[in-house]
Amino acid sequence: MKKLKIIVKGFVQGVGFRYYVYRNAQSLGLLGYVKNLATGAVEIFLEGEEQKVEEMISIVKQGPSRSRVNSIELEYGDFNENFFDFSIR
Repeated sequence: MKKLKIIVKGFVQGVGFRYYVYRNAQSLGLLGYVKNLATGAVEIFLEGEEQKVEEMISIVKQGPSRSRVNSIELEYGDFNENFFDFSIR
């Protein structure tokens, strides 16, 4: 199992970005959450099979049609949270 924190910067709030991430994470069977940050960025925590987590990175870089992803920051690690599903916070 891989654990990954992603910070997505760009035009990613108010364009359905969280719902886009949610739908794709659900379809890949990933656990974690997605939430808007006060900075205008989006934070994503993912947990799942390595291949599925890597696939999600590509999906996040693309974003929904109304968004514009300028950059993403990846932080792999052992996070203390235990996820039982994928949610929007």
